[in-house]
Amino acid sequence: MTIPLLEVRHLRVEFPTRHGNLLALDDISFDIAPGEILGVVGESGAGKSLTGAAIIGLLDPPGRIAAGEILLEGRRIDKLPYEQMRQIRGRQIGAIFQDPLTSLNPLYTVGRQLIETITTHLPLSQAQARKRAIELLEQTGIPAAAARIDQFPHQFSGGMRQRVVIALALAGNPKLIVADEPTTALDVSIQAQIIALLKSICKEQGAAVMLITHDMGVIAETCDRVAVLYAGRVAEIGPVHAVIHQPAHPYTVGLMGAIPALDQEVERLLQIDGAMPRLNAIPSGCAFNPRCSQAFDRCRSERPELTSAGGTTAACWLPANQSGQVS
Repeated sequence: MTIPLLEVRHLRVEFPTRHGNLLALDDISFDIAPGEILGVVGESGAGKSLTGAAIIGLLDPPGRIAAGEILLEGRRIDKLPYEQMRQIRGRQIGAIFQDPLTSLNPLYTVGRQLIETITTHLPLSQAQARKRAIELLEQTGIPAAAARIDQFPHQFSGGMRQRVVIALALAGNPKLIVADEPTTALDVSIQAQIIALLKSICKEQGAAVMLITHDMGVIAETCDRVAVLYAGRVAEIGPVHAVIHQPAHPYTVGLMGAIPALDQEVERLLQIDGAMPRLNAIPSGCAFNPRCSQAFDRCRSERPELTSAGGTTAACWLPANQSGQVS
């Protein structure tokens, strides 16, 4: 059995306020194996980006990890001092964010930013770092990389800037890449190219990827497994095919039912009534119970743990065969 590259165990993230602590992530657990792509999906406010930020050590104050642990290759990294975490971030963990303009300094050339990152994390000279920077730009699909390396971010299109950000994430040869909505701001054709690039990186370099997105199409095309988050909790996790075609949790069933199928004619897509609860108003029991048409008394009083539900693992009191299936 492959030893996990990343292990997240019972992660709890809180935001202290004048009125008490707001619980943003509540007992999140999952792992990622080397070379695996794990998709993390859910509505806005589910805790996807917050989970990624906690892993790479970039939680915005006053957010804090209140409990649990994060291990990278068996080494705990959630309690490391800032400078030690800074060395891991970039060298062992790469990050790709939704808007490339927030990751690139507009005052420096793309080459300067790549070379600075490479020399920070790898024992290379300036000349060697420049050569590697050009190779990274070529690897990520930037045409005429040797000429464009000395251009500024504003001289690149949105898709090209995102490729530069991916090159930056790969600069230190990381073992894990946290990709937060890397294709959201791109058109469909560029999305497909970025997805193909992420998959090739996993295959060729053996890097693991945590892909955060709300796009189930991207999940289906890219991921090996998928974790569905709801109100800061894992609702369901399992192989991507099982989660898409045989979801066990009513929330996952609703997500899948809201996606139009090309081979089916339906008059109306499924709709999940209501909205994600606010952090100060998460209901007792199963957090999804106010929006669930199948909820019963136990759902409103007892929180379900993740248990085997056919092909996946789901936090639901209903047996998998009662939660519905999407074919």
